[in-house]
Amino acid sequence: MRLPLAVLVSFSVVFGSCSPAPGPEQNRLTFFEHLGHTGFKFSWRNLTCPTCKALFVILDIALLTDTNEEHVARTAGEVCIRLHLAEERVCRSITELFRDDFIRALQRSLLLPREACALLVGPSCGKYDIYAPWNVTLPGIPKPPVTPPSLPKPGSPQSRILFLTDVHWDQEYTAGTTADCKEPLCCRKDSGFPSWRRREAGYWGTYGKCDLPLRTVENLLENVAAAGAWDWVYWTGDIPAHNIWSQTRTQQLSELTVISRLIHKHLGPKVKVYPAVGNHESTPVNSFPPPFIHGNRSSSWLYNTMAEEWSPWLSEQAVKTLRYGGFYTMEIQPGLRVVSLNMNFCAAENFWLLVNSTDPADQLQWLVHVLQESELKGEKVHIIGHIPPGLCLSSWSWNYYHIVNRYESTVTGQFFGHTHMDEFEMFFDEADKTRPFGVAFIAPSITTYVDLNPGYRVYYVDGNYKGSSRLVLDHETYILNLTEANHSPGSGKPVQDPKWELLYRAREAYALPSLFPADLDTLIQTFVKDDRFFQKFWYFKHKGHVSEPCKDACKTTEICLLRSGLQEDLGKCTGHHGFVKKLIRSTRKIVC
Repeated sequence: MRLPLAVLVSFSVVFGSCSPAPGPEQNRLTFFEHLGHTGFKFSWRNLTCPTCKALFVILDIALLTDTNEEHVARTAGEVCIRLHLAEERVCRSITELFRDDFIRALQRSLLLPREACALLVGPSCGKYDIYAPWNVTLPGIPKPPVTPPSLPKPGSPQSRILFLTDVHWDQEYTAGTTADCKEPLCCRKDSGFPSWRRREAGYWGTYGKCDLPLRTVENLLENVAAAGAWDWVYWTGDIPAHNIWSQTRTQQLSELTVISRLIHKHLGPKVKVYPAVGNHESTPVNSFPPPFIHGNRSSSWLYNTMAEEWSPWLSEQAVKTLRYGGFYTMEIQPGLRVVSLNMNFCAAENFWLLVNSTDPADQLQWLVHVLQESELKGEKVHIIGHIPPGLCLSSWSWNYYHIVNRYESTVTGQFFGHTHMDEFEMFFDEADKTRPFGVAFIAPSITTYVDLNPGYRVYYVDGNYKGSSRLVLDHETYILNLTEANHSPGSGKPVQDPKWELLYRAREAYALPSLFPADLDTLIQTFVKDDRFFQKFWYFKHKGHVSEPCKDACKTTEICLLRSGLQEDLGKCTGHHGFVKKLIRSTRKIVC
């Protein structure tokens, strides 16, 4: 027996997929607090355990017929409307879009009535362990002695890496439409036109709940092509816009094809691009079944097109694992390897993990094998992915942390996106909690969503020579200042060919000798002591467009979140500071 009622609870996932994954108790309380505020009088705590379990047995039986599936889906739509999670049109569309895949995932899940009632009624009614702890197996080979990193000699080669993430191209973006509409995404053909005191969509993009027109994406690619040469490119996904209630597979594949070919066109055939899969590439959003799901419900429709479009950049073996599970590894240069992870297998929002969340696709066990081989060969490894590890399910996050700690001398770079912000997560040695050994860099988005300038990142990495550490030495962030781009001085009209400007260089801005883990750990300590440095970070985090400073509880929570790439640690940050709900709403909003 399984959990049909989660169809209703799913909307709290769909409309909140950018914040750190809450625990089961948080999920239960948050959802039913909403019910109380909207006039629902029913309380699961009024049920006895036997009644609750009997109810879920009946509901499971009800889902055995297509007719009853229709009733469940219709109820989910009504709940979405009554809770004001979105406009009625959005609620009904998203219910229809999610219905089949979500119900199929629930029907294949292993959640028993006693577990469902433990979630809804409380731990006295049973044990809720759908995301129970699990461990990957590490080889018995001892960890090599760790040598602290040192700066390369002056004049040593450096690799210049372009990093692109979170494009979110909106085909329906229309300049002049309403930028502050009621729906989750504005600045679109169906957003209407602004009346008095309402803002309108700008030509190149807009501050607010808006994604980007294609001309802005092309302008970015023209500018980075002119700013070359690039040694290679990391591109960590999220191509489609945030209109998740009205997307189709045909649309998703078309957008994937258009953006992939534009990157190839502007950067040229000689520049290798290493992509990663974002959570928005699929439809429904966040829907990434494990490889044992076959047929029309599988992700083969998406992975096969990715393999075709990305094959000019990838090896035959990389294409093979990409088709299998959306991940791969490749040698970039002798002595340096990239691993592209499918981070959707770690995401609480991926409802297919209800079926089985234990190392989906055996991806982490595969990662261990790759890193062990690289260690034996003396290779350094860069890991790229979309969702940062600190925002993953707890067990996945812990296992990932454990793996990179074991292979800290091999993993010399971690690069992610997803939050749309400019930030990072620290990694500390599991034995010596005070020794920083790694950093997950989180780059800002190309899109403006929400209330941001468009941006991209450039990394400078210890270069291609014998004995290179392949560590990140510095990085730069570039933005398109929308205030200037949309309003040319004098005429007030959009600039015809806007230039993307340097916002900051990390070492220069923060007066750092390097971006090694120890130096970034020191920087966090400086944030605590010197508020000027922290407010500078806050300004850079929002790509030069921030409405107010971050003080008191906001600052405390932000610094706490920077200190760890482990989901359990981030949960402690959010648990100790009541400000975090406001912080998450204001910075990560809905469905990143």
